[in-house]
Amino acid sequence: MCGIAGFFSQSAVPKGLACSMLKHMNRIQKHRGPDHEGVWVDSAGRIGLAHVRLSILDLCPKADQPMLSENGNVISYNGEIYNFRELREELGKSKFRTSSDTEVILKAYEKWGERCVEKFRGMFAFALWDSSKKKLFVARDRFGIKPFYFTVQDGVFFFASEIKTLLPFLESAKVDLNGLRDYFTFQFCLSQRTLFEGIRELAPAHAGYVDTNLGLELKKYWEVHYDLDWKSSEAHFVEKIREKFSDSVRAHLVSDVEVGAYLSGGLDSGLVSSLARDFAPDRRFLAFNGKFSLGPKYDESNYARLLAKKKNIQLHEIEISSNDFIENMSKVIHHLDQPVAGPGSFPQFMVSREIKKHVKVVLGGQGGDEIFGGYIRYLIAYFEQCIKGAIEGTMNSGKFVVTYESIIPNLAALKGYEGLLEEFWAEGIFDARDKRYFRLINRANSIGDAVDWNIFNGSSSFDDFHRIYWGKNVGQESYFDSMTHFDFKTLLPALLHVEDRMSMAHGVESRVPFLDHDLVELLATIPSNIKFQNGELKRLLRISFGDELPAEITGRRDKMGFPVPLKLWLNDDSKVREFVMDIFRSGRARTRFYLREDFDPETLFGHEREFGRNLWAFLNLELWAREFLDHHEKFSETRTVQEKL
Repeated sequence: MCGIAGFFSQSAVPKGLACSMLKHMNRIQKHRGPDHEGVWVDSAGRIGLAHVRLSILDLCPKADQPMLSENGNVISYNGEIYNFRELREELGKSKFRTSSDTEVILKAYEKWGERCVEKFRGMFAFALWDSSKKKLFVARDRFGIKPFYFTVQDGVFFFASEIKTLLPFLESAKVDLNGLRDYFTFQFCLSQRTLFEGIRELAPAHAGYVDTNLGLELKKYWEVHYDLDWKSSEAHFVEKIREKFSDSVRAHLVSDVEVGAYLSGGLDSGLVSSLARDFAPDRRFLAFNGKFSLGPKYDESNYARLLAKKKNIQLHEIEISSNDFIENMSKVIHHLDQPVAGPGSFPQFMVSREIKKHVKVVLGGQGGDEIFGGYIRYLIAYFEQCIKGAIEGTMNSGKFVVTYESIIPNLAALKGYEGLLEEFWAEGIFDARDKRYFRLINRANSIGDAVDWNIFNGSSSFDDFHRIYWGKNVGQESYFDSMTHFDFKTLLPALLHVEDRMSMAHGVESRVPFLDHDLVELLATIPSNIKFQNGELKRLLRISFGDELPAEITGRRDKMGFPVPLKLWLNDDSKVREFVMDIFRSGRARTRFYLREDFDPETLFGHEREFGRNLWAFLNLELWAREFLDHHEKFSETRTVQEKL
């Protein structure tokens, strides 16, 4: 796990200036790779690569980057290729100078060209200078686990692992209005936008070349297709899930340093921890649980302890306080680069800080909800469809039906979501299901008059939503597949953004075994009437691995992610309330162009549900504006770098 950066210029850059730029980029994202840093500039001064390294595989200096091959190609790479040993065998052992996966990528590109990415199993983002073609080959893994951002400024293509690394090359930091509109709608951006005008991200599962004219020619090299297998039985799918997920966990343990795990107390992280422990029975295995000691809604450590005891896992519990919130929220936003995906970033930052004291690599459960169907909104959406079907007499038509009789036993999972149900059914009931799901996930519905919507000139995020929701790779009949597919393509990358930044803020590599493409491809072939039978969330995962976990965990129906007690703190903790109110009442906060002139934070507080995210969204947006818009210049040592370019 590392940080990558670099440039490709239409005209020559003096070597001294080029090295200065690259070293400055390394300094900005040094936290991603505290073990080594390096830069490389070609003799013509048009291409430069930078790298900071977190040593996980092949710890010797020969594996440092940027790495040069015998034929003159050069790479800066971030990630892990879990099948690199198998690829070494296929490519021929005798050709290698190191035992690193970095050199495997160089050799794979030499043999297979741009199709090499189809061979890789893992997470990656890299830039590879092809010295013969005089082109820069760039690529990102299938799911967007590893980041890749870029911008073109004054005839130079810049790229980096983190947005802040590109800020020195912007004349000023401006808000991308379409990205901001997406943020108010979903709390993440669509279509590879960011909140920064002029900075975009390379799409997951895409690779291609930057040519000498800085044209970017990208191709999608992978897609998940929902080609449903109606012939196989549930027992067959269960067997294949056990086989593929177990194999993925085993593959994700490859490392020359110790590996631990996040252990929240839920099904996903519990299964990852349990299987990882089974594959490493003869050595210690560490797991980490974050908690707020404010009652069972905010503390799931008792479930984590049950699994730790059953599997002989050494559990570290990290208690997170309101003082931690006050002292670290600005740091969280600094490392996120832009607010995204809700409150989970804060506790994950705190847990990762503790993990750094013990291990360099940690496994997590990210992806389980998207591929197995774990979000409560899927149940809400189907509940409405069942009512509609019962009224219209269409309950038993089609192969994807969850009947109202079968869904009733699972409706207890909706306890605590009454506010969401009230908002969802406020208008548009029984409308077309794409519009209904958009309403279910549209956070702008509850923001009200806080935002000056006129700045968006009537534009909406619905068109982008519609295009993804009705993707050509998804069948038109299955409501479940359409919902999970949208979340897989949009919410998941946002959550992976958090996963990467909060772990790498402390130089920790986070791995996500649920996101193995063989497993994901299998899940996409399973009909919804098996995956979501009777409206039971993550049903197949429970059936497949029910024997791995204590019954108290597999039987849970109250898992809520990693809720932050912000509403509770605002009511009961004067320091938190003072901290938040000081931010909102400042002159800068009250004059943001996207807020109405009569914006009142007290009204926002009063209307916030216990686990609502509106207050969180506005607080993080203001902290982001202070960090990156108001003080953009702090990311540049001097303005002379850009002026000379």
